[in-house]
Amino acid sequence: MSGHSHGHGHGCDGDHNHDETPEMGLQYSLYTKIDLDNLQCLNEAVEDSGKSIFKPWEERLNMEKYVESDADEELLLNIPFTGNVKLKGIIVIGGEEKTHPSKMRLYKNRPYMTFDDTALPPDQEFDLHPDSSGTLEYSTMVVKFSSVHHLSIHFPSNFGSDTTKLFYIGLKGEFSPAHRHGVTICTYEIQPNISDLKNDVINPVEQVQ
Repeated sequence: MSGHSHGHGHGCDGDHNHDETPEMGLQYSLYTKIDLDNLQCLNEAVEDSGKSIFKPWEERLNMEKYVESDADEELLLNIPFTGNVKLKGIIVIGGEEKTHPSKMRLYKNRPYMTFDDTALPPDQEFDLHPDSSGTLEYSTMVVKFSSVHHLSIHFPSNFGSDTTKLFYIGLKGEFSPAHRHGVTICTYEIQPNISDLKNDVINPVEQVQ
């Protein structure tokens, strides 16, 4: 009788129940931690349209904004975060029928990737299923994606169309702010330069100034 059954006998769609929208909205809030100014989408037909597919969970079915590929069916997204992310899951809502991507390849911490770089083996790869409602979640290998400051997503193919269309990409995980400044100071302090120490002895007044 319950509408929250998690039975695995219903194919891919039966593995996940997304009726609890507030909870899903919290889980899929990593879009707020993306450095959108520096996000890149390669082979997008309309400039900066790739940025529009990272939006709140509640707006995932808004089909007014989307990204579509240009020259062929490939899309490559370079996604920098404002800190470190432990990536746990991804939802992909693609276009109708054949424009939906059929494969997704993930690369971690490789900023500014190009299509030439996708010849490298990905950190994880998925075969995608057409999903127009955001009911399919692809679970990442958390150990491998436990400290991600940059994520590249390569969509190499679709289900037969000349172009690929994406309406929504949801990222689930945990976020922790970067502490780059603190690390820099500590590194500097524990590596004294011998010549600096000599100068301290010879010229202490000059050092203070």
